[in-house]
Amino acid sequence: MTREAYSFVRTFPAEPARELRVDRHYLLCASAGTLRLEAQGQAWLLPPARAALIEADRPIRVSIPQPVTTASVLFDTGFTAAPPAPLTVFDLNPLARALVDECGAWGESDEPLTAYAGTLFAALAAVTWRLAEQPSPVTVPAGRSPELRRAIESTERQLGGEVRFEDVAAEVGLAPRSLARRFADETGLTWQAVLRRMRVLRAIEELAAGDAPVTRIAHTVGYTSLSAFNAAFRELTGRTPTQYRASFRP
Repeated sequence: MTREAYSFVRTFPAEPARELRVDRHYLLCASAGTLRLEAQGQAWLLPPARAALIEADRPIRVSIPQPVTTASVLFDTGFTAAPPAPLTVFDLNPLARALVDECGAWGESDEPLTAYAGTLFAALAAVTWRLAEQPSPVTVPAGRSPELRRAIESTERQLGGEVRFEDVAAEVGLAPRSLARRFADETGLTWQAVLRRMRVLRAIEELAAGDAPVTRIAHTVGYTSLSAFNAAFRELTGRTPTQYRASFRP
């Protein structure tokens, strides 16, 4: 029988979306690169120094827009209580990062955990379960209906330029008023609010990918004004782009 908790580190190449389901509670931590996670009609970005906590047997869709290195910790459902939500993404604090590193010495095995290792994994669960009660606000609705999903995909393809709502509506075969109603009913947000969130998430991917200047990233995601970009970024993340990038390298 596989031990009650174990850890591993892996590097994955870029790959399209696929479904992931595991029979254990899954703590997924990004140390380099980013992942996109989707579940229950919402999409999250997992950049460095953040973690996702996924409840056992919950299907999620995972896509990797660029190569990523992750540290994973899996907990048997009898070892710890269920997470506070099926899927949450949150910031790791220094204690959690230290515990993830320390637990890395115990991989998958038929040998039971030592008393010391069991204490470490229990402490990691206690810390990260509590952190998961304050999830990241940077999410994007995935949409339920085919039309809204296509509208969101169309908007994302055009982030680097001028995106017109009327053009997106025409592409999915709906009148602008009908599409606006779909956004309100299915996401609780306007199209403009979704666009703003998508631009911030794309900017986070760019910030994690290298050392490109913030001004260039702002233009890449469709902002002509650096001050407008900084304001939108701070509104959603609580930090400036420079501060957010600094948090990738604690």
